[in-house]
Amino acid sequence: MVLGIEELQKLVKEKKLVENLSQRELTNPEGAGFDLRVGELYEVSGQGFLGVTERETPDMSLLAEYKEGVIIEAKLKPHTYYVMQTVESVHMPEDLLAIMTPRSTLFRSGIYIFGGQVPPGYEGGLNMGIYNFRDEEFRLEMGARVVHIMFFEVKGKNNLYRGQWQGGRVTTEQKETQI
Repeated sequence: MVLGIEELQKLVKEKKLVENLSQRELTNPEGAGFDLRVGELYEVSGQGFLGVTERETPDMSLLAEYKEGVIIEAKLKPHTYYVMQTVESVHMPEDLLAIMTPRSTLFRSGIYIFGGQVPPGYEGGLNMGIYNFRDEEFRLEMGARVVHIMFFEVKGKNNLYRGQWQGGRVTTEQKETQI
């Protein structure tokens, strides 16, 4: 079952389900979830590795960062992949799972966000990939609403997130053993 906005607003107030929501999302959200904003944008370079027991992500360098009240625009180069983190962070209870989808203005413009699911027990910032499929640059203002997050009730026993990405880090420092 998808949680409606009334239940979500209650969980935001009582359990800090989502922190740093914009005033618009706190008072007048659309749909059955919240729109989240781009807070940090990273350029990706070098190789990554995913093995059975080890992994290492490519190098990431901060390209742009949201600052309240300041207009900062980033340019997404054509056919280029970036990693972004939202302004907002979550505190997922054991009985909820979240799924993120890109806002339609982005895919109408040839930009796609590779979001995914946020498991029960995860706490921290939300990271995802963003790719410009076009042959032209795309201008993205930091703090713009880019994804919609919806929350689903989990019935029955489940396992809480216990991975190394807890807290919202963006990259690995070096090759590491997976938990």
